[in-house]
Amino acid sequence: MNKWMEVAYNEAVYGMTHQEGGPFGAVIVKDGNIIAKAHNRVLLSNDPTAHAEVNAIREASQLLQSFDLSGCVLYTTCKPCPMCLGAVMWARIAKVYYGTTEKDAAAIGFDDARFYNIINGDDNSLAMEQIDYKESKKLFDKWMQNTQRQLY
Repeated sequence: MNKWMEVAYNEAVYGMTHQEGGPFGAVIVKDGNIIAKAHNRVLLSNDPTAHAEVNAIREASQLLQSFDLSGCVLYTTCKPCPMCLGAVMWARIAKVYYGTTEKDAAAIGFDDARFYNIINGDDNSLAMEQIDYKESKKLFDKWMQNTQRQLY
């Protein structure tokens, strides 16, 4: 087993055996060193965003004091769900190694298919409606007037 994936695997085992969350673990590596490791903590925290990948990204960002994790590699025991994939992309992580797939996760009850269907426009079960455009757009205008703004 890949040594970094083994760390992610052990994180998943810890989270499961301590009833903190599902069978998911992740580790972030930079320059051959572990920057962060985490497991799913949805049950422990009652936070639906507390997936292993998100927890690892948060920990790595705090440690490195940066929202930009360029140069880091993510090892995760399952292919990232759409939320985690978004976090990976926002963190600028360029390489992800994963163990199981979304089909494997679906087979044990973690079905991301609805999310992909909504993203693809094949499912309209999430009601989304635009309101208050002009007022909300003013926030963007104020942002652009801020000479100290920093993109991320």
